[in-house]
Amino acid sequence: MANTYTQIHLHIVFAVKGRISLIPLKHAATLYRYITGIVTQQGQKLLAINGMPDHVHLLIGLRPDKALSDLMREVKANSAKFINEQRWVAGKFAWQEGFGAFSYSASQLQTVINYIERQQEHHATRTFQEEYRLLLDHFGVAYNPAYLFTSPDDPM
Repeated sequence: MANTYTQIHLHIVFAVKGRISLIPLKHAATLYRYITGIVTQQGQKLLAINGMPDHVHLLIGLRPDKALSDLMREVKANSAKFINEQRWVAGKFAWQEGFGAFSYSASQLQTVINYIERQQEHHATRTFQEEYRLLLDHFGVAYNPAYLFTSPDDPM
């Protein structure tokens, strides 16, 4: 797209289905490299990636010719397939439906990168659910608490 200039930085958070701690710590770096490859192959720039056994954080520079939903569908589908092919978990691995995405200016990027890199420190005192609610509240994102960690289609 000639003469199109953008600066779109997004912090994306997504969880393992059921928020179960299924991402083995010993395989986390391999998973993050694999996700980095997916993001790069989709023509996007990955600035930071980290997570915990039950969720992942990404900071990306998004180009305007790519829909975020399409990118996340590729990331989640291909990384789940990779985890299942590696047989890192008993049974079938899946990501929870949906994701959170929060925009930041260039002046905030180092703060967000530091936050993502320090996930283990944050989660020594805060659960993923607490962290996610704080992000949603901080950004003024409306949500239905009944469906925050489940979908209306999930059996209760």
